[in-house]
Amino acid sequence: MTPAVVLIAIFAYFIVLFGISYIVGHRADNQGFFVGNRKSPWYVVAFAMIGSMISGVTFISVPGMVAASGFSYLQMVLGFVVGQILIAYVLVPLFYKMNLVSIYEYLENRFGMSSYRTGAWFFFISKMLGAAVRLFLVCVVLQLLVFGPMKLPFLLNVIFTVGLVWLYTFRGGVKSLIWTDTLKTVCLIVSVILCIYYIATDLHLDFGGLWQTINQSDMSRMFYFDDVNDKRYFFKQFLAGVFTMIAMNGLDQDMMQRNLSCKNFKDSQKNMITSGISQFFVISLFLMLGVLLYVYAEINGIQAPQKSDELFPMIATQGYFPVIVGILFVVGLISSAYSAAGSALTALTTSFTVDILGVKGKSEDQVVRLRKRVHVGMAVVMGIVIFVFNLLNNTSVIDAVYILASYTYGPILGLFAFGIFVKKQVKDKYIPLVAIPSPILCFILDRNSQAWFGGYSFSYELLILNALFTFIGLLFLIRKQTPGSTKS
Repeated sequence: MTPAVVLIAIFAYFIVLFGISYIVGHRADNQGFFVGNRKSPWYVVAFAMIGSMISGVTFISVPGMVAASGFSYLQMVLGFVVGQILIAYVLVPLFYKMNLVSIYEYLENRFGMSSYRTGAWFFFISKMLGAAVRLFLVCVVLQLLVFGPMKLPFLLNVIFTVGLVWLYTFRGGVKSLIWTDTLKTVCLIVSVILCIYYIATDLHLDFGGLWQTINQSDMSRMFYFDDVNDKRYFFKQFLAGVFTMIAMNGLDQDMMQRNLSCKNFKDSQKNMITSGISQFFVISLFLMLGVLLYVYAEINGIQAPQKSDELFPMIATQGYFPVIVGILFVVGLISSAYSAAGSALTALTTSFTVDILGVKGKSEDQVVRLRKRVHVGMAVVMGIVIFVFNLLNNTSVIDAVYILASYTYGPILGLFAFGIFVKKQVKDKYIPLVAIPSPILCFILDRNSQAWFGGYSFSYELLILNALFTFIGLLFLIRKQTPGSTKS
């Protein structure tokens, strides 16, 4: 594919995004920007959430990971489904009852300002790093297809990519995100199905032959029960999936602001359960595509790239298939990655404005001006992080996303779990002294686990351990309740 074709596909997609943003968001006030005025139909949000939970990382990394991990990722996705159900029936009614704009306001109401700020800062770090990793992947592909051939530097690539994301999220906030995520879901499903179709056609496989090829491949193994030290071991993956979903969806302002835009908590519950089950089948399609990509490469004598993330981009865009396959790949990538980055930018703007800077006592116009300045600042910081990550990257991007989540979402999960299940007050001002050491302790255990625990290697279950350390630390901060006492 030529750089011109890629740029035309990108600009065509963004014309549609800008149109949606203008139509939906041109009258969005602060409530519209933050929670969509709580008027979103649940079935629209459910369909949009399928796409919002699938980023460019999934689009590129998941097909490539089957060579090393088979279908073991579906064990984690099964945990995602259970996590969605728990969020729907535990967290959603609570957040609606409290009428929250930012979910981290719960921590202020439950513990105090120090806890509130701690949760907000951990979210800020988590979401900024996670969004930067996801958008970094797009920049890598664009550098390969556009900026590299045109002899343009990676820095210009980052400015171009982040600038486009900032432009289309500037007006509409959550109201725009829900409808752009709907478009993204359509693009993702259509692109992956058509890519499977073209590969199957080239391999002369009908539906039965397609299923047999995938089923007979060693890469299609889903369940791993035989070795507890294996990172693919079922209960590691499943439990990590449950708690990762709770942390990265239920306790993530980016994802929950969509759920909180539904009319009431019952509609939000319908949305979450529907989208969670649908996600399992969509990710299955990506894994099937991965098997077909490796089979195609082997049959045609194509040497698979050293980095698994590069397999799908290479085969889709380097002339092995009709140009339409490359265009579908680009559309699927930009629809997934730009939408995910846009939603993260909106969530970061919401959280930083409401949780860290504070909006209490400010007029509507003052909040608008503050929010617009924060929106620009978040875009600049995201661009810087992407550029730095380019200098440091040495792992599969989907692996990097969940590794980061294991460290940064753990304290948030521990805080919320303690707040919901333990009805005691704690010494609020000391909460950072518990939350900050927890991921540090997890890092030390992870680095030494094989030596200390007979060869045991931690996977994404580090998130659970991280939350547990925070939870235990909070037990030591419980204070005695006396008549008339207040949060400290």
